[in-house]
Amino acid sequence: MIKKLLVIFCLIIFICCGCTWKTEKPINDLDTIINRGELIVGVKTDTYPFGFKNAKGKFLGYDVELAKLIARGLLGNDQKIKFVPVSAYDRMIKLDSKEVDMIIATMSVTPQRQQILDFSTPYYTAGQAILVKKGSKIKNIHNLKGKRVIIVFGSTSERSIREAVQDVGIIGYKTYTDAYKALKQSKGDAIVADDTILYGFAYKDNNVVLLPKRYSKEPYAIAFRKGNESKQLIKSVNEIINTETRNGNLKRLQQKFGLK
Repeated sequence: MIKKLLVIFCLIIFICCGCTWKTEKPINDLDTIINRGELIVGVKTDTYPFGFKNAKGKFLGYDVELAKLIARGLLGNDQKIKFVPVSAYDRMIKLDSKEVDMIIATMSVTPQRQQILDFSTPYYTAGQAILVKKGSKIKNIHNLKGKRVIIVFGSTSERSIREAVQDVGIIGYKTYTDAYKALKQSKGDAIVADDTILYGFAYKDNNVVLLPKRYSKEPYAIAFRKGNESKQLIKSVNEIINTETRNGNLKRLQQKFGLK
């Protein structure tokens, strides 16, 4: 009798739990943001003019302003936003761990990244370039043979340079600031990175030179976690990007930060 009652009891629990599972509606990323009332975005702090901080610690840059436009489009207020500093090294980790809702941090769209991330419509196109110290004999990518080239971990630069040049030494750093310091201290002969990032160093320092040639096209897009939960958020963000492109706001932001 006791065994029979236990079986009936377990059956009731199973049925009740099963009903709960069937009726429970998963919350997607867009609903999570709306319910929270705040957008959490990963941005860089060492890539002028896309993401940087001023002397007071305020987040500034093209990516930062784009994030505010998205917050306004999703939540009706560009102040309902929280910025989380990320680097090329850790940005995908912070996205995957749900520390941030999205990444707006000079993220290039590549086939490899598309296997593990979802992306928005591209909002800017950069190109791989070379930064050297003033007076350097390096004038193009072919001159990098046998040289020490500085890259940032997590960027597309290492793959690009290894495919383009044989017999090249690669020196990696976690941030662009550290990479720039290494060049200044002659720990490497050149930095290879997106032109938009290197432009910031050349703009502020007359002792380094950004070479004119571009060796790739790097479409920047907003990165999201891959999966069904991100689909509605991506759709809404793409609508915002398209709207801000048509009304000229993105072009005005590019002009504001000296981007071409």
